[in-house]
Amino acid sequence: MPMGVTRLVGRTDEVRTLARTLTSTRDGDGRAVFLVGEPGIGKSRLAAATRDLASATGTRVLHGRCGAVGPAIPLRPLREALLSVTAVLPPADLAVLGPYRSALARLVPDWAVGDPPGPQPSDHDLLALAEGVLRLTGLAGRDRGCLLVLEDLHDADDPTLAVLDYLVDNVGRQPTTLLGTLRADAGPALDLVRAAARRGACRLVPLGPLDPDDLRRLAGVRLDTHPDELPQPAIDLLWAGSGGNPGVAEDTLGELVDAGVLRPTPTGWRVGRERVDDPAALPTLTRPVDRLAPARRELLSLGATLGPVFLVAVLCQATGRPEREVHEDLADATAARFVRPDGPEPDRYRFVHPVLGGALLARLDPAARRRLARRAADAVTVVHRGLPGPHVRTAADLWLRAGDPAAAGRLLAEAGRRAVDRGAAEEAVELLQRAGDLLADAEAAHRATVLESLINALTEAGAAGRALGHAAALGDLADRLDPRHRARLHTALAWAATTAGLAGDARRHVELARALLGPDATEPDTAPVDVVAAHLTACGGGPDRVAEAEAAARRVETVARAAGLPAVAWRADLLLGELTRPRDPAEATDHLNRAWSVAVRQPAPVWEIHSLVRLGDDDALRTGDLNRLERAHRTAARVGALHARHEAETRLALHAVLQGRFTAADLLTERVLAAATRHRSPRAARHALLLRATAAAHRGRHRAMTDALIGFRRHGGDADRYAPWTHGLIRLFAALLREDRPRALHESTRAARADRDHPTVCPLAGRHGLDLLLRTVTDTDDPPAAPADDPPGRLRWNQQFRLFAHAVRHGRAGRADEATDAVREAVRVAAPYPVAGHLGLRLVGEAALTDGWGEPVEWLRAAEDHFHRTDVPAVAAACRSLLRRAGSRPLQRRAGVEEIPGVLRAAGVTPREYEVLLLLAGRLSNREIADRLHLSARTVEKHVASLITKTGQPDRIAVGRLAATGAPPGAAAQV
Repeated sequence: MPMGVTRLVGRTDEVRTLARTLTSTRDGDGRAVFLVGEPGIGKSRLAAATRDLASATGTRVLHGRCGAVGPAIPLRPLREALLSVTAVLPPADLAVLGPYRSALARLVPDWAVGDPPGPQPSDHDLLALAEGVLRLTGLAGRDRGCLLVLEDLHDADDPTLAVLDYLVDNVGRQPTTLLGTLRADAGPALDLVRAAARRGACRLVPLGPLDPDDLRRLAGVRLDTHPDELPQPAIDLLWAGSGGNPGVAEDTLGELVDAGVLRPTPTGWRVGRERVDDPAALPTLTRPVDRLAPARRELLSLGATLGPVFLVAVLCQATGRPEREVHEDLADATAARFVRPDGPEPDRYRFVHPVLGGALLARLDPAARRRLARRAADAVTVVHRGLPGPHVRTAADLWLRAGDPAAAGRLLAEAGRRAVDRGAAEEAVELLQRAGDLLADAEAAHRATVLESLINALTEAGAAGRALGHAAALGDLADRLDPRHRARLHTALAWAATTAGLAGDARRHVELARALLGPDATEPDTAPVDVVAAHLTACGGGPDRVAEAEAAARRVETVARAAGLPAVAWRADLLLGELTRPRDPAEATDHLNRAWSVAVRQPAPVWEIHSLVRLGDDDALRTGDLNRLERAHRTAARVGALHARHEAETRLALHAVLQGRFTAADLLTERVLAAATRHRSPRAARHALLLRATAAAHRGRHRAMTDALIGFRRHGGDADRYAPWTHGLIRLFAALLREDRPRALHESTRAARADRDHPTVCPLAGRHGLDLLLRTVTDTDDPPAAPADDPPGRLRWNQQFRLFAHAVRHGRAGRADEATDAVREAVRVAAPYPVAGHLGLRLVGEAALTDGWGEPVEWLRAAEDHFHRTDVPAVAAACRSLLRRAGSRPLQRRAGVEEIPGVLRAAGVTPREYEVLLLLAGRLSNREIADRLHLSARTVEKHVASLITKTGQPDRIAVGRLAATGAPPGAAAQV
């Protein structure tokens, strides 16, 4: 296609060097410079730019080129150069040459005097000729400098090189720059200039490839577009095809455009991706493949079979050739821009561009490609024993291309199992589905093993609904499997249903698994299904469910440890960590640490991630520290363990609610709900809606709370099982934030009754904390005492309320100092929980005000400020009412109050009084202030008197000074 004229791109340093050389030449200092590089590298283009630069500055230019086409013409570049100057030099100037004019007649016949010279000059003639050329350049460059350009010197004949050798050594005597170009191929011309450079007679300027940025600029010039608008895949192809050689890059660019790989669109140049890897569309890139020797082509074809990156060790194994020979061939292939080293390791190579590997394989028939794939698969298996890491997938792909789908399927199944173990759930699902397809005709046992792994992978991917859809496949295999294998599959399906909250499906598969194992099964035989049944019991209803599930989990854990069943022991310890926390958080932590230890010893990264999620949640409950839980969440997201990630997000969302970070809580909750909807997981959906209701309650948004609880029930939420949470952590909180004390007491009673009838594994639902505080401040005659030994009460969320309750009891007993200390400690413990902490201050502030102890005004002001800022008006109003009861003016909440400095606002200064204060700074009279504020002078006088009283200043002048600082001396003490 026609493209724009190419200007010189890159070569900034080289142009600068040549420009300085021309300047020196005009000052009479002659020099010789040679541009050396491969074909197409830009020698002629740089020489042309130098000629243009010389012409622009008035320097005389002589130009000649050696020719490789047609009959050889002796001294051709010198003839061309001198002919270009004959038209501009008058005969009188030529007379200055004296006897050298006759020598030059060999190049310019018109200058001959007497008989013309013979066809072959003698050495004496060449010496005279060289001196004549040198003097002629000096004559041409008199007062202006001369540039003599001799191109393609690698094609020069011997006489030309003889003259050149003389010119290089003597050009310094003339105002002449000798600029030569030649290839970097071995030959007499290169030998000559290298020898001259070594003795300091000339300068050698090697031209290397353009860098990718310059290559992009070159393409932009050719396509008449801004370089940044060119797509990166096109630049990658240019680099692969040219290695930075601008001449080759231009040919490749034209080919890309002509083949439709790079095409113009209304929005700029775009790559047609369907053509990028088509070798037939890019002959410039792939043509060198046809010139490869057979042995080297086979070697590179094996490399292409292995993939974009291949190892020397595998090539040696596949070909049986010594490592030294293989390295030599790869070094040559690197020089020819077929391959390049991949990183610092000398054993790794990759093709410069995938299209080159494709071109090699495209030249083979299908049978030959299969044979290469088989050799490569065997070699990979030998070199990488056990096929660790990605090598198992590489081998599977090679066996598939070798025509052995069964071998490929077995390896993909192994890769899928490994992916499940490390937590890469979605990758595992894709691998195992492919394995199942390839093993469709394999033995039933192989297919069942793959199916079991796929069910586990789908469960870990949070897609338990899809996992249960494979129950039909189990039916197809049932008559060809032994009962134990079928029981394992039903156990996997039961676990999938349990994680999704599908209790009916889970119970059915548990019963089927137990029936298949039969009445004579040993405890180790039934342990895998028994631990699933224990989880199922814990998720059920009834007053004894927690105790029954705990007893079952303990039995299973004992059996699993004795029988060496790490997966069962791990699941049992995770369950015990949940079940024992309401009774003994320390024991719960011990169980979670044991589960983590099992995961590390196995090793099973996905088990470790789940364990860290639970341990992180444990940290947050005990201390409020989210670091470990957040790290586990990031790890689960990074490796693709979606089930663990969603479990972490559910827990993070709850702690975000408790810590008053509602935006983060909303984001996490909606993410969990979206995943639950996508994967048809009722359990996750119920948890998300319960979290949404909790967040709404802790914000005082009653309507949103009610809507979320309705949604929770519509998704199958068990009202009895979750009653301690819904009444103790949701409705109780909502009632307190609406200042509905009777409703709060009612919800607290219902939460306590529900926890007795339907024990919960959530120890935050009120019985151990908020319920105690509420009943302590309400029952003034006989407040309940905190249990002496209540381990869940030591969880940080519960501990803040227990400390507030202790303070109230101390205060009523007349122990004011102990009461105040307890409040201070409660405030410290409540630091992560701003809503709960300020609610505690509101409740304890009222009790302190009633009983006459502590600092109720300070506590109520802090609570009022928080609930005003967070838009919980009922509590804020109650605090203001209590402040008025205490004889302290509440902070003003009218428009403009936020502009009043905090200390003045705390002193009770109103917005209008603050306006008066600002004008007092200007020493205005009451009348002047009244006129500006459209008030009466009497009203201004009242405001000034009020300001003097509130700020404790002696007079109006002192009050006026406060306008600059906003803080009167001792104001803090007065407030």
